[in-house]
Amino acid sequence: MLCATAALAGQPATAAGAPGSYGYDKGDRVVNGATGAADAVGLKSGGTYRSSLPKGASFYYGLTLDEVSDVYVSVTAVPPAGTKVAATDGIRVSLQNAAGTSCTHQSASFGASRSPHPVAAWAARETGRALCKGGGQYYVLVERVDATGSSSDTWGLELTVVSEPPLAQAVTSDAPQDWNSASPEPATGEARSRAGGSGFAGAVAVGQGVWRGDIAPGGTLFYKVPVDWGQQLSVSADLDASDAGSGYVSRALDLALYNPVRASVDEAGVGYQGSPRSAALDALPPVEYRNRYFVVDHESGMRFAGSYYVVVHLAAQVADDFGQGPFPVTLRVRVAGAAHGGPGYEGRSEPRNVFDVTSQDRAAAVTGSGGGGDTAMKVLAVAGIGAGSVLLATLGAWTVAARRRATT
Repeated sequence: MLCATAALAGQPATAAGAPGSYGYDKGDRVVNGATGAADAVGLKSGGTYRSSLPKGASFYYGLTLDEVSDVYVSVTAVPPAGTKVAATDGIRVSLQNAAGTSCTHQSASFGASRSPHPVAAWAARETGRALCKGGGQYYVLVERVDATGSSSDTWGLELTVVSEPPLAQAVTSDAPQDWNSASPEPATGEARSRAGGSGFAGAVAVGQGVWRGDIAPGGTLFYKVPVDWGQQLSVSADLDASDAGSGYVSRALDLALYNPVRASVDEAGVGYQGSPRSAALDALPPVEYRNRYFVVDHESGMRFAGSYYVVVHLAAQVADDFGQGPFPVTLRVRVAGAAHGGPGYEGRSEPRNVFDVTSQDRAAAVTGSGGGGDTAMKVLAVAGIGAGSVLLATLGAWTVAARRRATT
């Protein structure tokens, strides 16, 4: 354990949210994308994978699916810090059947700030749609979208595959019509310190309340909020004033929400000229299975119970006008409504419990526990310090005993 502690101490520490740092899941399997479907490496439901995407590339990954499960694939693109990107640069993700027909597709870009940071896009095979019914071979196509003049750096990729089992009993295929769509009031109260994680896997849990963390220009913070069936989530983020400089940065603060399968739900952003600014998500419906029948993302995305990911990014260009920071950011989270039972799945999801809110999830929202690699590193560090202290104490006791024996 002392060796493990020494090895960790010898590595440079990277703060969560630091520019260019992304916390990949420690369990990611490294895979290479294929330039053609015939050579695609197979992914499995419940798996997380790490890959890469050169400029101009289009890569295929394989999937073998059953006939009854809805399957969601999310791809997070991670450009290196300092790389030059345009507003339209990003990725396009599609899921195709064996004939090359696209089931669904989505794109994600860096937006008006032109600040490189992790962005995620998703695609799905939904059995309720006319296209892509039936089991068999499917493919995930990840395409890089590049503007002229952008840097040629290779981007990192993290891919996740989640399967949702069918319902034991069918429900109506109409979207709910009676939910409260009024703009929510931001949560109030004393802010509590809660540093964010550096990736989806290490997102730090928060619950209802006001949370405060620090972020450097170019940095990204990841949080997760447990939201149960029937509960309504609202989120806003405040960026404090700065007297360190002057100027204006377009889309300086970016606030994004992803659902439990890392599918984009909503996004908001504001410019910054040194005065306090706030970004707020649109009103979101209470979490219900039937929300999937809505048309727009910020309504249809609220289709699962589980952990919703809140991602905050501060544009790298803020440093040019207002210094390196870090800058305080305040997250206001409200979870309204009473939870109720789920829709009654026939079978279990892969990975397990992804559409559940457990007592451990609720406890983590109070204590601020992270997930994945971040937690593992904390546990290992504490264990190493503890074991090292015990070992040093034992060595000390042996030394004292030896000296006593030497004098007798």
